[in-house]
Amino acid sequence: MGGAAMARDAHKPGWRWSEDVRPEVGTEWCETRHVGYTLSGRGHIVLADGAEFDIEPGDLIDVPPGHDAWVLGDEPWVTITWMGVTTWLSNLQTLKERVLVTLVFTDIVDSTLVAASKGDRAWAELLSSHDIRMADEVDRHRGSVAKLTGDGMVAIFDGAGRAIRCAIACQRAAAELGLQLRMAVHTGEIEASGDEFHGIALHETARMVGLAEPGEIVVSDMTRQLARDPHLRFLDRGSAQLKGLEIPLHLHSIVVD
Repeated sequence: MGGAAMARDAHKPGWRWSEDVRPEVGTEWCETRHVGYTLSGRGHIVLADGAEFDIEPGDLIDVPPGHDAWVLGDEPWVTITWMGVTTWLSNLQTLKERVLVTLVFTDIVDSTLVAASKGDRAWAELLSSHDIRMADEVDRHRGSVAKLTGDGMVAIFDGAGRAIRCAIACQRAAAELGLQLRMAVHTGEIEASGDEFHGIALHETARMVGLAEPGEIVVSDMTRQLARDPHLRFLDRGSAQLKGLEIPLHLHSIVVD
């Protein structure tokens, strides 16, 4: 939630980090800091500096990196943790999945000025209509809305051609509402964890939106090549160095009749 991961862990009697996890991650000690709360059962911690302590039900947990841990007794050791969840499990590939997607980012042009000119109530109604129309188009093109940003949208597709056609449809829908959009369509790998998404492709697409003119849809060359749609026409914009990113992207603009 909100980019943070929480977990309810139930370690069975006989479980020990150095025996059950170390062979998978390959480090001498668990190098993750764990912060949480013990619901039931008991655990034992040994730190790399030789310190040892037990963890009892009701104890708050704050175990530093560099430790071994195991279950005491014949009852499962059950905890709720909110720090270290994804770190120590990432090497086991149990929480995150990398997928290749095509991203569509939208941004309402001059949203602050439009909001000021219309007033709070009228702007809220217009924004609601915008969100509904955008979500409808994404659904119609078999994509999914990952996030509504307040003055735009992030959508995810498993096909480049459908993502581009959805972007064109969204641009037209916005025009019917009297709005202009800056848009970007880009293909790359992202890391999915529940409803949260991360990855350099997200940053690249966000930077591409900033390069778009009002009413323009900017598309990366990779997305253009994957689409391979003879009915789509592109205007070559050349190579662009995106702020904060090392590798430039070759960009195109969609020509919409």
